Amino acid sequence: MPPFVIVALGALGAAALVKVIAAETRRINAALDRHRASDTGEMKTVPLERDPVTGDYRPKQG
Repeated sequence: MPPFVIVALGALGAAALVKVIAAETRRINAALDRHRASDTGEMKTVPLERDPVTGDYRPKQG
């Protein structure tokens, strides 16, 4: 196969890959925008307390 054909096929493959990645990026950003729009805007914080035995933080009970 002539080198020109190999380079042309590589360029076509790279262009197709860029197109797929761009479409996927737009799809993910649209999903994130929908999620942000549906959010009420209020962050609910949960108080945490440290477990003295394990050292892990867990939601505060009552």
